[in-house]
Amino acid sequence: MKASLFLSLGLVCGLAPLARAQSAADSAAIRATALDYIDGWYSADAPRMERALHTHLAKRLVYADSMGHSHLVDLTALELVQGTGHHSAAPPAERREDVKILDIFGNAAMVKIDATGWVDYLQEIRWNGHWVIINVVWENRPGAR
Repeated sequence: MKASLFLSLGLVCGLAPLARAQSAADSAAIRATALDYIDGWYSADAPRMERALHTHLAKRLVYADSMGHSHLVDLTALELVQGTGHHSAAPPAERREDVKILDIFGNAAMVKIDATGWVDYLQEIRWNGHWVIINVVWENRPGAR
């Protein structure tokens, strides 16, 4: 009985470091990554955008055509970085960047950005010690350009 108790306690103590709790440093880094992404877009700062993204990023939008059939818009990290560098910066008065961390667990985080004409849901991961965005799903606001 005692051996079983010690074995169980050893397993729990041994696995505890694997399930890292959210720290203030993680929250700050996750938020900074989200701000690099959205502020990089608004300011047309491609290097800042690139810093926020994992190279395997997938950004997607679902939309319905006139027949009601769903379609996907897919963007890669490279396409997003290039698009960031090729559009005009938004005037500060037209920028909205409400960032909310929805959840953090270990090396994964979910973040919502409520932007001017759309809402982004980001999946961030800790990659080689840095938080980066691996997936984005976005939805345009009705009537937004």
